[in-house]
Amino acid sequence: MSHVEKTRAGIRVRLEAEEIALMRALMEQLLALLGDAPGGDDELASMGITENAEKPDDPVLARLFPDAYRDDGEAAGEFRRYTEMGLRDGKREAAETVLASLGGAGSVIVLDEKQAQAWLRALNDVRLALGTRLDITEEWYEEAGAMDPDDPRTPMFAAYDWLTMLQDGLVHVLW
Repeated sequence: MSHVEKTRAGIRVRLEAEEIALMRALMEQLLALLGDAPGGDDELASMGITENAEKPDDPVLARLFPDAYRDDGEAAGEFRRYTEMGLRDGKREAAETVLASLGGAGSVIVLDEKQAQAWLRALNDVRLALGTRLDITEEWYEEAGAMDPDDPRTPMFAAYDWLTMLQDGLVHVLW
């Protein structure tokens, strides 16, 4: 079972082998969902500007990159055009930080404050993605508790719960 504590050396996160495997899989899936950064030959992209900035059709991407102006599609598109690439890069960087810091089977990970902040951002992104796919509501905990163990969503609800606890542990030691 994961455990988070603050030590003199930094933020110490202890994960079991299964938790490391799950975290690695979730971060890799998040990176795949975010897609690759644009190539260096794209002049606008080199300045952080997206040519075609439209709200994503995928509900998870729409949740990760919501419209800034709900009542003004044109303003939302312009805002997205200038901000989405930087947001995607930040989400990729956070997930890559998590992947780079994961140890081997059942290990203790020591994070500095910057890495711990990246973990918080990446955990939040994965929770948003899972929450969107599972249609999480405020009553999700009761729904998960009443769920048949053979329901194919059960492992995803368990992963969501575990990510919530891990994120809570990081928040408590950082603040």
